[in-house]
Amino acid sequence: MLCEEKFFEIYRQEPTGISFCPYRICPIGAHSDHNLGKITGLAINKGIHIVYKPKQNGVIELTSLQFEKRAQWHVADIPTVKQNDWADYLRGATIALAKSYPLRIGLCGVIEGSLPIGGLSSSAAVIISYLLALCQLNDIHLNPMEMILTAKAAENKYVGVSCGKLDQSCEVFSKKDHLLYLDTKDDSYELIPTSPMMKPYKVAIFFSGIERNLSGSRFNMRVDELRSAAYALKAFAGMDYGKFEETNMREIPRDVYEQYKDRLPETWKRRAEHWMTEFDRVEKGAEAWRNGDLETYGKLSFESGMSSICNWETGSPELKKLYEIMTRTDGIYGGRFSGAGFKGCCMALIDPSFEESIEEQVEREYLKAFPNLKGKYSVHICESANGVRL
Repeated sequence: MLCEEKFFEIYRQEPTGISFCPYRICPIGAHSDHNLGKITGLAINKGIHIVYKPKQNGVIELTSLQFEKRAQWHVADIPTVKQNDWADYLRGATIALAKSYPLRIGLCGVIEGSLPIGGLSSSAAVIISYLLALCQLNDIHLNPMEMILTAKAAENKYVGVSCGKLDQSCEVFSKKDHLLYLDTKDDSYELIPTSPMMKPYKVAIFFSGIERNLSGSRFNMRVDELRSAAYALKAFAGMDYGKFEETNMREIPRDVYEQYKDRLPETWKRRAEHWMTEFDRVEKGAEAWRNGDLETYGKLSFESGMSSICNWETGSPELKKLYEIMTRTDGIYGGRFSGAGFKGCCMALIDPSFEESIEEQVEREYLKAFPNLKGKYSVHICESANGVRL
């Protein structure tokens, strides 16, 4: 790995440890976990590696192969506000971990991502990979839910992204050749095995050539709009509505939504419509996977992508074009934007026998529309994978 070579170049010695966290895809269930929805997801066999060795003086010193500027702080002296660079996720993770466990030993390390940034939960993956290393050096043993919540706290409280538990849960709970079906309201989940009757599939990642950063996108505004819809629906129905920031769409009964949705501002109504229909798609998708029906699952993923465009109103021109091309390419069962959908990539579940023709057709049509992205656009064929091993 390049990160090992870079580590030796900097420190003139071999690392003592390597941590790895996979990326994830969420074919159905997008934009719902922050309001306690249900999701389906898979970890893939690409992700974030960190090679490291301990620093007994408590200093954290990290180099990224994707970003300039080495980051450094002490486990007992972390900036209380974000520094607006790539290492904010890891500063936030250090603070979140230190609230529950004493930290004495730091680390020096080099971080490498195996795919371009944007849409595969690289922020959650780098946090979890870093936490794995820091916990190992400090003899800390987190259970899966502690890891998920610690990583989530880093993004929510330090970086300022209003994400839910989708990313972290997929990266922790996933199992190769299984679909994760998770209810973020109570964290109950099922790992649905791939049926022997299911048609073969691989995961295609179509990277648009444009990276994105959630904290600088319209992600938080979309979450607030959905929460506003839930808050208003409670008021219309005479329900107790409590604090705005503690309100979630999951608390709204379906009959209340149907009765009062037309009283919502149009924007809020569209956000709520996406959440409600996505909830239905997840339940149908889990059942389709359980039955080995990949065609139905893929169709629901395409429908999820369209709802993200029309109701959640995300999608850069580049991602919309990729989505459009995917819907008419033979051999693609289904797919959608991966992640928030502002930039980044699209994911698709594909028939492996069509792999070459899919790559050729999508690239040809996409670069015809965006010739300036030649050399930046890329496609990556992946498989399902296990989540992290704590």
